[in-house]
Amino acid sequence: MSAIEGDYILTDSEWDELVWVWGQTDVPKGCRVEIIEGLITVTPYSAQAHHLTVEPVRRRLYEVIPEDWGVYQRLTLAVPSRLGLYVPDLVVVPEQALRGADDTLVPAGKAHLVVEVTSTATADNDRVHKVRGYAEAGIPLYLLIDAVAPDGPTITLYGEPGGDVYRLLSVGKFGSRLVLPQPFGLALDTNEFPEP
Repeated sequence: MSAIEGDYILTDSEWDELVWVWGQTDVPKGCRVEIIEGLITVTPYSAQAHHLTVEPVRRRLYEVIPEDWGVYQRLTLAVPSRLGLYVPDLVVVPEQALRGADDTLVPAGKAHLVVEVTSTATADNDRVHKVRGYAEAGIPLYLLIDAVAPDGPTITLYGEPGGDVYRLLSVGKFGSRLVLPQPFGLALDTNEFPEP
């Protein structure tokens, strides 16, 4: 791969080209840039209700994870096989994975859990494209907190990835209790989540 005069790239790899363009993208303040199925997308960071949903999950995760693991927001996960760079709302990754990564990307397969909270702007990506990408990367658990689900707010836990498919482990409405299996062994009370 080589850049010519800083504004053009020569590469035989579509992945390298996408990552280069992603890195060159001038992002408006308050937005995030992801690559979903080979398309570079820019979406605004979420509203306050979004943060009120993520924070109790983050707090609870820190009660059960090993000391050398972290719970991160805005960590970029790379899924080259799906031409994807995802920025999940929360991701649980051993700290060692960050030390071995480059400055901006972590291989998605290093994660033990990803959490996405949908918004109207991200719902399709969170429900369809990222499910496939996270499964293909082999991430053991994917928790989808879908505040804008058509039949009312739901929480869905996917696990046991195979290919680009997960097994549905649990689904419930906001207000129900959801148990994350080992290595977490954590029961989440979704009564803490704000209604949209």
